Amino acid sequence: MNLQHELNKASGFNNLELLAKQVVEGFIAGMHKSPFHGFSAEFAEHKIYNQGESTRHIDWKLFAKTDKLYTKRYDDETNLRCHIILDNSSSMHYPEMDNFSIDNLNKIGFSALASASLMHMLKKQRDAVGLSIYSDNYDFYSPEKGSERHHQMLLGQLSNAVVSKSLNKTTETYKYLHEIAEKIHRRSMIFLFTDMFQTSEDETKLFEALRHLKYNKHEVILFHVFDKKKELKFDFDNKPKRFIDVETKEYINLYADAIKENYNAAVSNYFDALRLKCAQYKIKYVEADINKHFNNVLTAYMVERQKFV
Repeated sequence: MNLQHELNKASGFNNLELLAKQVVEGFIAGMHKSPFHGFSAEFAEHKIYNQGESTRHIDWKLFAKTDKLYTKRYDDETNLRCHIILDNSSSMHYPEMDNFSIDNLNKIGFSALASASLMHMLKKQRDAVGLSIYSDNYDFYSPEKGSERHHQMLLGQLSNAVVSKSLNKTTETYKYLHEIAEKIHRRSMIFLFTDMFQTSEDETKLFEALRHLKYNKHEVILFHVFDKKKELKFDFDNKPKRFIDVETKEYINLYADAIKENYNAAVSNYFDALRLKCAQYKIKYVEADINKHFNNVLTAYMVERQKFV
């Protein structure tokens, strides 16, 4: 199956499950270059041996291959619960596009494929996964389940989010994070995909909501999705341009070079403050540049999962 062909269709993701499988298989194939060397494609069936545990279930064959201790994981041990939260406001549909390619994704396309890839890994490990999607409303919610039917339904929702034209949809992320926090009662890993752009500048309320998500000992991983080249570095040519706010439709006409330095400083300061606040609240912050591969997302999941279980 041609991955490029599947992505490069006007209707968006026609086979999100296949694409997610390809992303995960590529990630696992590259593990020998990472700290997870030796995990192999069977990682779903093992966990790292912790000193003091019974040696009864150590996989000695895997130890012979990797020189590392792993224990076999059994069905009754795989009870991890995960909830994926997807920001589907208008700013997440930047840059606007009809045709997607693996090297040309907008923020919502990147987030949906990353979410589907995480779901694929969770499915392999027989974990329960739920999904919330919000924009100017709390658009979709499904609690954590592990069935194949549930998995397919969530994939459908992710695909719909990509192709939906989210026009003039502002969002106040903090409102929906509070609502979602109230719905998740059992300890879970929570993945939040958002560009962190708010209609109003009220960072205090946003971080209060993130703290609410940490309630009940949830593990929160913030995937900060943005176009680093455009949204951080403001890499535009110096021809006169009209920059339009995709949520409010306010606009300004200017030459990019005239404000590039000040813009970059302001956004960099905001991102630095965001990282600092996440560290303060013990929220895992992961930069998710849509121009890069998905390794940051999947590696963060692997690391945090080991801590969580």
